[in-house]
Amino acid sequence: MQNEKINLLFPNGQEEFRELSTTAFHDLGIDFICEKITDKAEERSQFAQIFLRMTDNPAVTTYRGDIFEDIFKNPVMCQKLMAQLEHIDYEKQYSGFSGHYEDSDSAWELLHRLEEIQDYIVSIEAMYQCLSECTLKSQGMNRLKNYISDLYNDNGFAELKKDIAALKASTQDLKSITIGINLNEKFEAHGIGLVSFNKKPFTKSGAIGQFVTKIAAKDALNETADWDGQLKYTPIEAHKADIFEKILSVAGVNDPRVENATFHMDKIANSMISSIVYKLKTVLKKYVYLPVADITDLIPQFIFFIRFAEYIKEMQKKGFAFCKAHIAQEKPKWFMDARGIYNFKLVSAFAESLGADHIVKNDLSFDADHLAYILTGANRGGKTTITQAVGLLFVLAQAGLYVPGDKFEFKPVDSIFTHFPADEDKTLDLGRLGEECKRFKELYSASTSSSLLLLNETYSTTSFEEGYYIAKDSVRAILSKGIRIIYNTHMHKLAYDIAEINQGSAQCKAASLVVKAKNGERSFKVELSHPEGISFAKDIAQKYGVTYEMLVGEK
Repeated sequence: MQNEKINLLFPNGQEEFRELSTTAFHDLGIDFICEKITDKAEERSQFAQIFLRMTDNPAVTTYRGDIFEDIFKNPVMCQKLMAQLEHIDYEKQYSGFSGHYEDSDSAWELLHRLEEIQDYIVSIEAMYQCLSECTLKSQGMNRLKNYISDLYNDNGFAELKKDIAALKASTQDLKSITIGINLNEKFEAHGIGLVSFNKKPFTKSGAIGQFVTKIAAKDALNETADWDGQLKYTPIEAHKADIFEKILSVAGVNDPRVENATFHMDKIANSMISSIVYKLKTVLKKYVYLPVADITDLIPQFIFFIRFAEYIKEMQKKGFAFCKAHIAQEKPKWFMDARGIYNFKLVSAFAESLGADHIVKNDLSFDADHLAYILTGANRGGKTTITQAVGLLFVLAQAGLYVPGDKFEFKPVDSIFTHFPADEDKTLDLGRLGEECKRFKELYSASTSSSLLLLNETYSTTSFEEGYYIAKDSVRAILSKGIRIIYNTHMHKLAYDIAEINQGSAQCKAASLVVKAKNGERSFKVELSHPEGISFAKDIAQKYGVTYEMLVGEK
């Protein structure tokens, strides 16, 4: 039964990706989101690996997104499938299920393998039944459905069921074993043998003292080794086990033939049921390569989609909007059109206290005239929030998940590069400006025209004149390379000089994006506009009475 291995993340099974840096992973708050989705460390680690491995292949994003939608719309199916997948995984981890056996394995070990395969059959049948009841649209889930169907309908699987049924019929009648111990003239164990296999179990009767009395009584000794049916089976209770030990000690407790009684019984049992053992090994040999590992490898991927589907449904119940992302097939590679978007991390952190009615949604697009955004606005006005939100849109969408917003159409990025303020301990050797320049050069060199670059107050650790000079050249270089960028900065002059920056770029343009404010109040709404640095400062000054006229007028 050789089948195509299923992968829910990559349609062709080949994991081609570009590693997202741990810095970007943290700057975007993906680690925080994983902690909100699950409290299991193992699952968080698995989710992180999926997010870190980014690919700009549109087919991969579409493949994942369709799978997630099937899972999102079929919660009962997911519950049933996970139950069977976890059962198979448990057997694999704790029962050593593999189908393999050794020539030296005993009948008992082989019978145990038989039970494991029987469990596997039951799980495959349950998965087949579950998937057969659902109408699935995604390529990935239909592949899984066909994969399980092929297993279920495969001649080898049918033969496996038949073989196991026949073997179980041969072994299920075995209920008890009668053993005999021969004694020499010194009452030492001379040999141990298996007398018979029985279809009925021994039943409890009488006290164990009856057995001791019979052995002690001279006239109770049997003339032959044939059992006359007089003595009845009495199980040895835990507190009476020492009596049995005393009985065996008469035969010589140090005799290895007694100490290894289980081994000898096993050996004799194998010889007495050699035909069954032969059949067991013959059957197991045929099914060594059962695709158990292929199925259990799906569990982390399946859990990833299920956990996010559950979380997003809970958020929707609270009024937060989510939508399926769509690939913009006929658009340029830097295209993005996002409507009604908001920051997924922010909502995850404050969903209970904030409420959907208090979320400010924004619209934003990337195209040839708006490839680089110079984002300005008041401190704590939401510049970092919207910058981070855009990065998360790409991460979530390319993982196949629904995204926060009303609409998201885009071309995937091959990676996301972030340049947020550095920690003090990272700037000791180069100084803060030197460290920022070094980091930016590394990000610029690593980025491509399919990348997304997010700058947060870059070059803000030096004087305005120095920072402005370096920032202006950096934005011009980014435009020449055709990289999508949001540059969140307090340097309003950079946005005022957009026309000058655009002069050297014929194909792509930068634009001024502003977090709007009115009467000194932050709106957290972004708009294409000239920077408001001076007017906003004037509004603030008037609100708090610190204009020259207001201050002088108080005298």
